[in-house]
Amino acid sequence: MSKSRQQVKQDEWIAGITRALKRAAKEARRVAKMHGTKVWVAKDGKIVGLDP
Repeated sequence: MSKSRQQVKQDEWIAGITRALKRAAKEARRVAKMHGTKVWVAKDGKIVGLDP
């Protein structure tokens, strides 16, 4: 059974978003390290500051 064309486009779109989010997270860690600040993330339902 093959995927429909629409499903393939949607999968590519989601993959692109995932790559963009990973790049943004990497850049946020880089900038936080450069400025000596923390990276704020949600962990176990709470907002915590992590060292980059």
